[in-house]
Amino acid sequence: MSGAVRQPACGIVPVSKRVMNLANFLSQAMRRYPDAPALVMGEASLSWRELDRRVSALALALKARGLGKGDRLLVHSRNGFEMVETQLAAFRLGAVWAPANFRISPGEAQWLAELTEARILVIGAEFERHYEAIRDIGPGLAFTVRIGEGTFGDAAYDDFLREYEGQACANADVEHDDPCWFFFTSGTTGKSKAAVLTHGQMGFITTNHLCDLMPGTDQATDASLVVAPLSHGSGIHYLTQLARGVKTVLPTASGFDGDEIWRLIETHRITNLFTVPTIVKMLVEDPACERYDHSSLRYIIYAGAPMYRADQKRALERLGKVLVQYYGLGEVTGNITVLPPSLHSADDGGFKIGTCGYDRTAMQVSVQDDEGRELPPHETGEICVCGLGVFAGYYANPEANAKSFRHGWFRTGDLGHLDEEGFLYITGRASDMFISGGSNIYPREIEEKMLTHPGIREVAIVGMPDEQWGEVGVAAVVPSEGSQLDVEALQAWVKERVSSYKVPRRYHLFETLPKSNYGKITKKIIRQAIEDREARS
Repeated sequence: MSGAVRQPACGIVPVSKRVMNLANFLSQAMRRYPDAPALVMGEASLSWRELDRRVSALALALKARGLGKGDRLLVHSRNGFEMVETQLAAFRLGAVWAPANFRISPGEAQWLAELTEARILVIGAEFERHYEAIRDIGPGLAFTVRIGEGTFGDAAYDDFLREYEGQACANADVEHDDPCWFFFTSGTTGKSKAAVLTHGQMGFITTNHLCDLMPGTDQATDASLVVAPLSHGSGIHYLTQLARGVKTVLPTASGFDGDEIWRLIETHRITNLFTVPTIVKMLVEDPACERYDHSSLRYIIYAGAPMYRADQKRALERLGKVLVQYYGLGEVTGNITVLPPSLHSADDGGFKIGTCGYDRTAMQVSVQDDEGRELPPHETGEICVCGLGVFAGYYANPEANAKSFRHGWFRTGDLGHLDEEGFLYITGRASDMFISGGSNIYPREIEEKMLTHPGIREVAIVGMPDEQWGEVGVAAVVPSEGSQLDVEALQAWVKERVSSYKVPRRYHLFETLPKSNYGKITKKIIRQAIEDREARS
């Protein structure tokens, strides 16, 4: 056609990048299943209509206190209805949900408040020490809402919602790259970074989880159980239940209670849950496993750490082919590989032992050398990944972003290789980080704290294999001259200064730490020295 302006064949600028606000999952469930159960915890329950109304009331109350699009809502709480409500209220406003691991120390909580420049804090009443640390960050924090009985903060949670009870709040307009979640993940020094998750990315992740991890999930047939903190992987898993209007059940116990978990599985005919290998092992070995009916289970999804083959076999023998493994990091929201139930087997002859599966749908895995060149099958290199599941980057951390991306690929920092069929095998880590009970632990942070002890001259911490937790920290300690260190007293001292899950489980006293020929303290040599000691004892 003469005079017509032709669009270029490639490189077209999108006409629109608008996407669905994730809170619309709640709006959809409310319209379709208003009176069906949405959340259950003990004797308490909320229907989809009730949950939607509470989320709207919370969103309006937060908005009235200054929380707007792009502002950060910092949440420090154990699992409960409030965690889900804060997540969805933040999404509804177009704000950013920033949930902390409730096990972190007050000092770490203060750092997260500084990093996120949070405007409002929602915090459990049992975390007053954390509140005291956070409130000192300055004028940026405008308001604090307390969950539970207490005296600190500006408002009690239920009173806060009551002010706007019954009022509707629309879902904010959002685009693909609008942030919705700061997913906290440790750096190489142990200091947390905020991985920025967006509405568009998380819409893809929700679809992918339903496709690869829990195909066939449906409101009429499914029920989900929460057995890990909603601040991390369980919060992502929850979005898949939300998208299908599936009932979610929360245990009442503050810690692991195998009897309650198995009882809830039987009572609510639970079909899926997300957890870490340590918890799978504990559940299978708990006597309650034999007392309750668990035939409803279809998907037990585990991630966060390698699973010992013996534990894998035991779980399959007791529970049947219900295990689903995935490999991923917080930055990729767990979305790198999947090993579905059909590829799990208690028979070594019919199982690719050691693999964590193949590429997730619409994700691409590449094992690369130090220059970014892709390596052929069976050659070890760094595991890299690209696709819509990769996060937008670290908030306010250009140095970390530069290190974590190369030629558009996200660099996991893990080492591994692919086989001819594209199955991935993780063979090591590029750093000294180790994984205990599904949590990434970086020794340097703990070492620095321990070196402030007047009785310690040198310290090195390594991860050592452990049947229960996968790995635990073991410390090699050189006492200061003239110091008489008591190991039990030292462990108690460390517990006062770092989060409980980071505290080393065993301690070895050395006159001096073994070093390399260059005079360097290397973790490989330290680990060998500890292994030799423990073998002799």
